[in-house]
Amino acid sequence: MLRRLFVSLALLCLLPMPSVAEQEDELLLATTTSVRDSGLLDALLPVFTEQTGIIVRTVAVGSGAALRMGADGNADLLLTHAPAGEKKLVASGAALERLSFMENHFVIAGPAADPADVKGAATAAEAMGRIARSQAPYVSRGDDSGTHRKERALFEAAGIAADPKWKAFSETGAGMGITLQVAGERRAYVLSDLGTFLAFRERIDLEALSRPSDDLRNVYSLLPIRAEKFPGRIHTAPARMLVEFMVSAETQRRIGEFGRDRFGRPLFTPLHPSGASASAEP
Repeated sequence: MLRRLFVSLALLCLLPMPSVAEQEDELLLATTTSVRDSGLLDALLPVFTEQTGIIVRTVAVGSGAALRMGADGNADLLLTHAPAGEKKLVASGAALERLSFMENHFVIAGPAADPADVKGAATAAEAMGRIARSQAPYVSRGDDSGTHRKERALFEAAGIAADPKWKAFSETGAGMGITLQVAGERRAYVLSDLGTFLAFRERIDLEALSRPSDDLRNVYSLLPIRAEKFPGRIHTAPARMLVEFMVSAETQRRIGEFGRDRFGRPLFTPLHPSGASASAEP
């Protein structure tokens, strides 16, 4: 019996030990501030922890900063809304895949008086061009977030410099909630995701002046980071469980209902309400 015990212990010593990342029941989610500021994560993550026992630590930054965290192996999972940067991260091999799971629209918000006549513009790019050419007050995040990247693209599409400068143009270098509050104080125009705008609308007294359109579509995606790229650092199993939770039928239902009680409409549209596997498009 002793001989068998020693042999068993010896065999156990020969087995590969799990890495620290595999042992821990937690993960680090790098997420865009708009999802945090809208309150959606507070509604979803406690449910995930209750069901799985896995603790989700979050770092809310702009999508650009979140993508850089993923590229450096400093997060297990990303939740971002910057399609071009996301596809680049997947192509680099740092992210396993890009899984689009919900969407809403960006909105161009501003004072009810609408001095630049944004409401009269046929496209979002034309609206941003009107703001720039009228040199109306405008507040930008200026933080390389997904919203900031969309803003730069719209200015360029309007024939304006991607990083315009005029006297009434200012940058906060902060998240969406703070930027909306600064815009409200200055009675300025601002580009925001719909979810955070609705969450802050009563506090800022600005109106949504644009209409939903393809050029304002705002898709949110999950990007699990490749463990092989960063040995011993990535919590692969917990990250995969959170991805599966986010695209499950029940969570997609929760996403589709979030905000309806308070705002009379949901803040996000689920892309997989039946709980089907998430798509890498668009």
